[in-house]
Amino acid sequence: MSTLELLGFGSTGWGALLLVAAGVTLAVTAVALLIGAVLGAIVAAAKLSGNRVLVFLGSVYTTIFRGVPELLIIYLIYFGGSSAVTAIGQAMGYEGFLGLPSFAAGALAVGIISGSYQAEVFRGAYLAVARGELEAASAIGMSRGLRFRRIIMPQVLRYALPGFGNVWQLSLKDSALISVTGLAELMRTSQVAAGSTRQYFLFFIVGGALYLILTSLSDQVFNRAERRANRSMPSAMGQV
Repeated sequence: MSTLELLGFGSTGWGALLLVAAGVTLAVTAVALLIGAVLGAIVAAAKLSGNRVLVFLGSVYTTIFRGVPELLIIYLIYFGGSSAVTAIGQAMGYEGFLGLPSFAAGALAVGIISGSYQAEVFRGAYLAVARGELEAASAIGMSRGLRFRRIIMPQVLRYALPGFGNVWQLSLKDSALISVTGLAELMRTSQVAAGSTRQYFLFFIVGGALYLILTSLSDQVFNRAERRANRSMPSAMGQV
């Protein structure tokens, strides 16, 4: 069978399955990034709170999930979580094994990893906000909520964009590890196609090329978002 037939969209081709798998990779990465954003914001707030207990807990979270191998975390969430759910089910009278959905377990695992990096991105972005602006806002009587909405949040998001883009790329590549759960994302589908056709070099090269396309397009999206977010910076600096 020719290369064009193997990569085609016919009944014997793998083209459609690879494109669907690329979509699954994007979906699981997007969900993981949202989970990580929530966790990262909470942990960043804890580390900035000044409370010793919260600072310690936040530091433990970022240290563990940035230091432990990503694959181990995926194993713990997927297999350990499935064992825990099965034990709960058996305690309630259900017989048999209850496994976590591959997509949910994978997105949660990558999201937890992502959150440990996003926490530091958000913390650094907050520290980059000019203290004078916050003091001026307090001096004119802005409430804490209004100060957060009008001054802190817009600037934190702007300063966090470069780091946020790096975390997205990291999560996109980490999603390949979810293949161990059986989820038909890009890495898993490339493995199945290679094993079924014995064309290992071809399908792993194609899988790598698709990952490269996804990361390159992501770079373009984040670069455009950064330029848009920083459009007002030159004029603002000129008024200082």
